[in-house]
Amino acid sequence: MKTEKNILVAFLLNLAFSLFELVGGIFTKSVAILSDSVHDFGDALSIGISYFLEKKSRTAVDEAHTYGYLRYSVLGGLITTVILILGSGIMMKESIARLFHPVDVDYRGMLVLAVIGVVVNLVAAFVTREGDSLNQKSVNLHMLEDVLGWAVVLVGAVVMCFTDIGILDSLMSIGVAAFILVCAVKNLVEIANLFLEKTPADVDVAHLKEELLGVDGVQDIHHLHIRSMDGAHHYATFHVVTDSDDLPALKAALRAELAEHHIVHAVIETETERCDDVDCHPVFSEENGHHHHHHH
Repeated sequence: MKTEKNILVAFLLNLAFSLFELVGGIFTKSVAILSDSVHDFGDALSIGISYFLEKKSRTAVDEAHTYGYLRYSVLGGLITTVILILGSGIMMKESIARLFHPVDVDYRGMLVLAVIGVVVNLVAAFVTREGDSLNQKSVNLHMLEDVLGWAVVLVGAVVMCFTDIGILDSLMSIGVAAFILVCAVKNLVEIANLFLEKTPADVDVAHLKEELLGVDGVQDIHHLHIRSMDGAHHYATFHVVTDSDDLPALKAALRAELAEHHIVHAVIETETERCDDVDCHPVFSEENGHHHHHHH
């Protein structure tokens, strides 16, 4: 599997590199480089988890996981995110402390490390640019972020070599840590949304419902529930009121419509007349207007 091999290469590169940075950061006494090493370690970790879970999430559905293993990748994301939040928090604290007690930083060493950093991450970004899975895309994005992070350090090191403004190191570090923090918190929100079974961000329920109602033979649709397993694979369940004689054709048409909304799996229940079920209010339909009152 090409994607997996790429991810593994990226993982090993990043892991080795974050250790190299850790040592480099300690020797040059640069917190910006240490911050970058937290960033890279977090990336390596998320890539490692992605790699492992990319394999695991392809595991077939079994009795222990009737929904399959896609959520494992979300759990992996959660672990990485928490580690990154802690790491960036520690770096912030260190950098801010250092603003008040400046330390002599070895700018030349930083310069050398930053050049190596830009090159290694460009190579890694190049290696991971192909692939279609969500994981793969996020891995590639990590790599490009790293290139940018190093470019910043490089510029900073050059400026410091010529001007001796040591405070820049701490400022860059705070910048990197803040960036990690913002990204991590965004991730955390996405993960929480998945576990709360919120409607996936890329599905417009009202629009989807309209399109489903437009399918030939559909009289009504209710109990429409949409959940996402991992942010990319969505599942839907709903009831269809229909008088169609050809149910397989009807369902095929509905599934085709769903597929356009990234819904890969659907459980469709057909009924010949509206359910009399007390719990069955079509939440999104116009006649009982609940849904619409929230907006006013």
